[in-house]
Amino acid sequence: MSLKQIASMCQTSVSTVSRVLNNTSSTCASKELQDKIWAAAREIGYQPNEAARRLQQSKKATQKLPHISIVLARITSLDKDPFFSELFRSLEVELLKQKAVIDHVIYAEESFSQDLSHSDGVIILGRCSHKLLDYITSQNRSVVGIWRNPMNFNVDEVICDGKKAAELAMKHLFSLGHERIAYIGDCSFESRYVGYCDMLIRNNIPMDYELIKQTNQTTKEAEIAFTQLLEEKLAGKSDFTAVFCANDNTAIPVLRLLQTKKRQLKLPISVISIDNIEESQNTKPYLTTIHIPRAEMAHMAVSLLLDRIQGEHEEIVRIEFPCRVINRDSCYSV
Repeated sequence: MSLKQIASMCQTSVSTVSRVLNNTSSTCASKELQDKIWAAAREIGYQPNEAARRLQQSKKATQKLPHISIVLARITSLDKDPFFSELFRSLEVELLKQKAVIDHVIYAEESFSQDLSHSDGVIILGRCSHKLLDYITSQNRSVVGIWRNPMNFNVDEVICDGKKAAELAMKHLFSLGHERIAYIGDCSFESRYVGYCDMLIRNNIPMDYELIKQTNQTTKEAEIAFTQLLEEKLAGKSDFTAVFCANDNTAIPVLRLLQTKKRQLKLPISVISIDNIEESQNTKPYLTTIHIPRAEMAHMAVSLLLDRIQGEHEEIVRIEFPCRVINRDSCYSV
């Protein structure tokens, strides 16, 4: 169960495998190669030290390591959501550090057909329905959720409040003099949209529903929504100086479209979003965004779960991480 074995399975070098598994740098290998390495590590039950590797040699010994299942409650594929993909990778790194084994990775639509009773614990990634949570907790009592907002569920949870993140984004735009602020993202039961609306109301700025575009927060829908906003602005039918995107995945196509219309716009349009995914550092201009501390949330979720598995706490624990502005180049004063 060695680095050499994983390198052979993935047709790469041992040093590359080591850098990926030790999270040395997000640029040490392509995303495709990183995914292959992590898949191979899960397949062979790789553990990072000799003692753990010896434990893997017998079924009885393997059972002594904590076996964890991960439920991806909001998405059908990691490829479709960079934020959850990066958060999942942070979980893999942390579970490896804590010498835990990933039993199953389960997507939302598969959850009700899975037996989770054989896992020592379950991590739920993303907002979860009451029905799904009831199913999971009926099979396993050691559960922790990682999501944006308090869910008032009877399980441990690690959060970074989406409403507060939205308020921080809007405060940043207000500080630059913006009042005509468009919104692109989910508007149904969505804390980031609530934060956007609340900040307008608290600052006595009238709601302009022509500037609000409902999307499912994918790249394609964001491109369609912002194309419509731009066409209305260039035709003189609406006016805005800034766009608040619910996530980076939405903001990136907005920045690309602005580059193509740069000569037609009298003044630059500011863009801000939430997540601080890796790609936000490679946009043109670099994206101003709200940082969600994925690595720290993953670390705390794994620590909480292992603590509960070992019977070290009984009360429900909620840990909230603060967010912060990553001020880059996509926001301008008016």
